[in-house]
Amino acid sequence: MYPPQLTAPMAKDLTDYGFESLTTSEQVTQTIENSEGTLLLVVNSVCGCAAANARPGAKMAIQHSSKPDKLTTVFAGVDMEATATARNFLLPYPPSSPSIALFKDGKLVHFLERHHIEGRSAEIIAENLKMAFDRFC
Repeated sequence: MYPPQLTAPMAKDLTDYGFESLTTSEQVTQTIENSEGTLLLVVNSVCGCAAANARPGAKMAIQHSSKPDKLTTVFAGVDMEATATARNFLLPYPPSSPSIALFKDGKLVHFLERHHIEGRSAEIIAENLKMAFDRFC
């Protein structure tokens, strides 16, 4: 587990843009199972590809005319139980952080795994998400 003083600025990078931080297993379950419409979930991470690609890409994407109804995040390596529960909703995909998931009415409809994020620019990630938003939001 990472120290909160190290990860707080990384979490704030998303919460400052309207992402709700889900820190407990119960919050994750209730939020996803009871969501109507679309929900974006960013599995945040301390790695460089989260800082350079995933978080900026997600923030760019939500500026699009079509965007999810709800924005959420869990932090891998910090909120262990919340992240484990979120990953149950991401099956059959293996654990991946960072990663970005789009749900519609509680069902996973689009997913970017780490290998889709790592080595790709934030702009490419944003464009991928915008296409998903146009289709599902």
